[in-house]
Amino acid sequence: MADLETTVIGGVDCHLDTHHAVALDTHGRRLGDQSFPTTSHGYHQLLAWLQQFGRVHAVGVESTASYGAGLTRYLVGAGLTVIEVNQPHRQVRRRRGKTDALDAEGAARSVLAGEATAVPKDTTGSVEAIRQLRLARASAVKARTAALTQLGEVIATAPAALRERLSGPASLHARATRCARLRADQARLHLPLEAAKFVLRSLSQRILALDAEIARFDAHLATLVASVAPRTTALLGVGTLTAAQLLITIGQNAARVGDEAAFAHLCGVAPIPASSGKTNRHRLNIGGDRQANAALYLIAVCRLRYCERTRAYAARRTHAGRSKRDTLRCLKRYIAREVFHTLRADLAAFRTAQPAPA
Repeated sequence: MADLETTVIGGVDCHLDTHHAVALDTHGRRLGDQSFPTTSHGYHQLLAWLQQFGRVHAVGVESTASYGAGLTRYLVGAGLTVIEVNQPHRQVRRRRGKTDALDAEGAARSVLAGEATAVPKDTTGSVEAIRQLRLARASAVKARTAALTQLGEVIATAPAALRERLSGPASLHARATRCARLRADQARLHLPLEAAKFVLRSLSQRILALDAEIARFDAHLATLVASVAPRTTALLGVGTLTAAQLLITIGQNAARVGDEAAFAHLCGVAPIPASSGKTNRHRLNIGGDRQANAALYLIAVCRLRYCERTRAYAARRTHAGRSKRDTLRCLKRYIAREVFHTLRADLAAFRTAQPAPA
């Protein structure tokens, strides 16, 4: 008997200005494809276009956290099941070619085959605000580092009289404070000495302004992270920035990560089987969120210094013949397990404490 209603699987290849959608039925037959603008009206048109073929079962979307973030929010708000789809492998693209329609069809077929099952992050809550603040802070830190490096290089090549005034055991940051008080004769900038003074003053003012900007970000992040994840930040070695990164990794909807093993894989701290024939072994996971991996590393290093239990564990591992690197890998796996449960508890309590929408 023919189906009374067609079940539709959608696939969307997302770009900055347009999204290309493809519709399939449950037998994999292609029902159509079309491009839509990345506007609220375009999202409405895309959903209406999919629904004209039948009941929409799920939609696979590429780049749910970047170009497809707005579409993902719209579709989830409309009550649809949205699946996050990774970009196809290079080998697949070499065989099939690459167009927006082919990429969108590949996303839909990944959902239809059950290969793509990931739930996209919820980008409508406080964790998304933390991500944005941390992103801006990271760019400010990077700019400050570049300015400090350039300041040191200019001092090293400045005329001898100026270089000797600024030399000494002081740090680059302390020298930046001194350079901010330099006065250059702008009418004589053709002279290397005056030009060096002008450049050093400009760089030092940039560094001090970035210091103030980073301090403002730190204050806002401390307030937000403490309100969202009080249990996690109370753990030994978990500071504001590490907790912020782990919150970003797990997402506002922490239930999308099924268990602590999945979270460990997400952070790249779970060993991966690499067995074949009579060989039975595991290899290091070099995938996952590397920033989350770095956050777990910082927590492990802190605990190795200040936690007696951790130091005793490391001593036992060393006595058993493990290297320091192996010990750190084991510690990161344990910390991922501990942090996963506190993060889920924090986010569940935070969601409960939020007032219901009017």
